[in-house]
Order: sequence, then structure tokens, then C-alpha cells
Amino acid sequence: MDVITPRGGIWKLAHGRSITLGETATIMGILNATPDSFSDGGRYASVEAAVDESLRMVEQGAAIIDIGGESTRPGATPVDAAEEQRRIMPVIEALARRSDCLISVDTYRSQTARMAVEAGAHIVNDVHGAQRDMAIAKVAAETGAGLCLMHTGRDREKRADVIEDQFVFLRRSLEIAGDAGVADEAIVLDPGFGFAKDGPENLILLARVTEVMELGYPLLVGTSRKRFVRGAIGREDPEPDIASAATSVLLRERGADIIRVHNVPANRDALAIADAMRRALKGERW
Repeated sequence: MDVITPRGGIWKLAHGRSITLGETATIMGILNATPDSFSDGGRYASVEAAVDESLRMVEQGAAIIDIGGESTRPGATPVDAAEEQRRIMPVIEALARRSDCLISVDTYRSQTARMAVEAGAHIVNDVHGAQRDMAIAKVAAETGAGLCLMHTGRDREKRADVIEDQFVFLRRSLEIAGDAGVADEAIVLDPGFGFAKDGPENLILLARVTEVMELGYPLLVGTSRKRFVRGAIGREDPEPDIASAATSVLLRERGADIIRVHNVPANRDALAIADAMRRALKGERW
């Protein structure tokens, strides 16, 4: 049986931090400081609740906490920069004071990204791949923040083949990042499961995600509780965490380095099996 090796390497982040990717899956815990996110909207509306949940996820095994202040679900009500910042900045500031965990800000706005990094965030996670507010790449370059460039099919004409569309979109994102001076070692790519992709497209992307690694960067993936996961199991479960963990394992087997999830323990244990299998196939002890 072939073992697909994750891209791995050292991911360079802000504030002199870095994380080693490759040998074991890196878990990114999702913290939505929003009232309307599709899964946990409204649960962590207070700063105290948001920080407590973040610390709980770290204790359970998350290396990174991804904090967002605007829902990205289809049909969500947009918020302006001031409201996004009002929701997330106190959480980032408080978490940075209470923990040395890695903090990611889930935003496509350059102003929010800069404020978040100044407040203690290490990573900028842009669901528009630096193509909505291109100045966000300059923020990453100037602050040394890690930059996640995500693929999206929203508000654009997609190519018929899901992998061809990945290459077209992400190559443009990488061009923007390179022109802004972002170091290669600071970049990871996200194929953007669920973002203007129907059920079959998501499943085909899951099966072929190894091809995205040909771009030469580590992969961050997020399928947790997405609509296509609920569709695949044939019922409208709002928190299909067993099925989500199954997709995490499949993606890890296909070379993903960072797995973005809501339920840390379920994914931690499932991914531990995938990593143990990889080590056994390589003849290593586990």
C-alpha cells in the first residue's frame, strides 16, 4: 500500500512562532464569535464563553484556534468591518493573554487582519484567497503572519473540472501573495470544501485532493459539519461529527497537514489512527 506523505515542513508564523507540519495531523479548532454560523452560531457570543471554549479545545488537542467574526455560510447576513472587529478583537486579546496557543483570524479584510495580528494572532485565514482584499497579503508579509489561501467558487465562473478550478484560482492567490512579499514558508492552501461546490463536487475534490498538493504547499482542510457531509449520510444531522471525522481521516490519508474542526476529541482520536497506520506502513513503532 502506498503511503501519501503530507507536504509538511515548518510553517512560519507571526511573533517569531512556527509549527512543524507533517508527522502528525495538526488540529485547528473552530471558534465562531458570531450569532449566525451554521453550526455553533450564538454559543460563544460573550468573550468569556469564547475564551473558555478555546482553552477547552486546546486542552483536548487543538494546536491552533481559528477565530471568526462573520459567518461564511450561504445566505448569511454580511457584517461590516467594525462589527467583525467588535466580535473578535476582545476574544483574540483575552486568549493571547491566557494561552500560548497559536491563534488564527478568519477574515478576508486587511484591516481586521492587521489588528488581529497586532493583538496576538499568528495566522491569517482568508476564505477569499487574498482575491477580495488583496492588501491582506501585504499585511501577512509585513507582520510575518502565516497565510492560509482558500479556494472559493463564489461570485465567479468556475471551470468544469474541480481540480482545474483549484489550480486556476489558487495560482492567482499565490501570485498575489508572492507580489506582496509573502514568504513561501508562510503559506498553506485550503481547497475550500463547501464554498460554491455541490455534494458530488465536494466528494470528487475529497477523492482527488492529493492533486492540489502539486502546487507545492501544505494543505489545510475543513469539512467539519459541512452540508455535503450531512447529505452523504442521508440525514439532516446538525452536528455529524462521526461522519466529519471520517472525512478528516480520508483527507489525512491523502496528505492534508492541518484539519479544521468543531469537535476536537472525535477528530483527534480518528486522526491518531490514520497517523499510526502511516507509521506502521513505514516500518516505524507506534
